[in-house]
Amino acid sequence: MNSKQKEIGIHGLVWFVLISFCLLLGSNGFAISHELVVVVVYFGLLNILIFYINYVYLLPHFLARKRYKVFLLSVVALVLAAGFVKYGLASFFEKEVLIGDMKKPMSFTTYYRHTLLASTFFVFLSCTVHFTVDWFRNEHSRKSFEKEKLTAELSFLKSQINPHFLLNSLNNIYSLAYQRSEKTAEAVLKLSEIMKYMLYESNDMRVPISKEIHYLENYVELQKIRLKDSAFVELDVEGDVSQTIVPLILIPFIENAFKHGVINDRANPVRIRVRATTGKLLIRVSNKKNQYSNKDDTGGIGLHNVSRRLALLYPGRHHLVINEDTDQYTCELSLDL
Repeated sequence: MNSKQKEIGIHGLVWFVLISFCLLLGSNGFAISHELVVVVVYFGLLNILIFYINYVYLLPHFLARKRYKVFLLSVVALVLAAGFVKYGLASFFEKEVLIGDMKKPMSFTTYYRHTLLASTFFVFLSCTVHFTVDWFRNEHSRKSFEKEKLTAELSFLKSQINPHFLLNSLNNIYSLAYQRSEKTAEAVLKLSEIMKYMLYESNDMRVPISKEIHYLENYVELQKIRLKDSAFVELDVEGDVSQTIVPLILIPFIENAFKHGVINDRANPVRIRVRATTGKLLIRVSNKKNQYSNKDDTGGIGLHNVSRRLALLYPGRHHLVINEDTDQYTCELSLDL
């Protein structure tokens, strides 16, 4: 069932319920009289017709096209014409409508004045429904557009991660191969595991923290192979790593430490601390600064990328602090999972 059919079905059900309710209310629990059927059903159908003339034709053809004067004149003409049609129907059912419990028929002026109020109410009702439906449709379209825009931006940001990391890793393996290192094959295997995670498992919106940690461990091991085990890194993980996280959100902090930090100082290793408590994750990465690192390139694509991803994926649920002094560089990220 498409949206148009669904809308028609809802309208039909609402009118059926309203007419049935009016009949039940007017009968006071007794048999439904002929007079009640005439007043509720026949005149109810006329009012419904007024509703849809405005809803289906006048509103979309005139008001939506900003032809305000034509719309106003059309509505007035509709209400006035409806009064004559209703009086004609009332004259046909004079006993049930115009006389009722009175001794003589209701005058045209009195009856016409009453019909104007009823017709105006149904015109107003159709305008209210039209504007309400339009608001919900526009709101749905806006949210859909924002979601599509968010998905596109996240896909773009994620696409930046893979080439950025792959470029660095291939340069590292090239260096090993150039030196004819025996660890080249091991490095290729580590890269293969890493790329498998990046290409397949990280396509999920969320992954267990344990998988993300394993990915970080593979990255660190790959870097150690490149640096011939002269890289000193402490990776400490604690807590419930079965909780889930957005994939590839932690690696930029470790990449940044390897790219701009001093890695080969045993006394000042790169320290990576991960703490996972219920509903919260804290990662802290600290490293000794490399005084010869290119200042203009600090952070590169990585930290700017992850900052934007955090803003999109964890709005109001993350806190990123970067501390830097003459010797030490520290990144600390807190996430509400």
